[in-house]
Amino acid sequence: MPRIRLIVGLGNPGREYERTRHNAGAWLLGRFAAQAGVALKREARYQALLGRDEASGAWLLEPQTYMNASGRSVGLLAGFFKIPAEEILVAHDELDFAPGVAKLKQGGGVAGHNGLKDIAARLGTLDFWRLRLGIGHPGERSVVADYVLHKPSPEDRAAIDGAIERALAVLPLCLAGDLQGAMLKLHTKDKP
Repeated sequence: MPRIRLIVGLGNPGREYERTRHNAGAWLLGRFAAQAGVALKREARYQALLGRDEASGAWLLEPQTYMNASGRSVGLLAGFFKIPAEEILVAHDELDFAPGVAKLKQGGGVAGHNGLKDIAARLGTLDFWRLRLGIGHPGERSVVADYVLHKPSPEDRAAIDGAIERALAVLPLCLAGDLQGAMLKLHTKDKP
């Protein structure tokens, strides 16, 4: 079982987006970096905020392009450090899960998520790991774009923060190469 060497937190850059649902992955990455004492610094070469967790040696990457160009940063860093897709974990917002749900999986489709779509295109594979943070669905496909670019209600934000907390608790397992154990622990906690 590979261990995770690159954690990517997806979101859109800029103050107007930092509290929007689409930035759930970036929220997780920021919290992990703060807990690990890692400063995320602007790195023009990768068009991202970048840091390194000394304990695990893993890179922490928050692309500073818009969501639909997230793969540029991921592809550049993974290519430079020769990190295969199965050692990359992408944290992102997930419309198909209710707020408060967090799930871990490897591979699968992109379900219309522009960030995942671009990463898959740049890496040439869907085999990277995903940490999916539920944000709920507005119920109507035509309003999804507007929905993800707005702030969640206080109740939804609290539920998303709870899911991020549970996800943070399993990240050490991911970084140690126990992805099956991480999935078991995370998914068991999601059951009522």
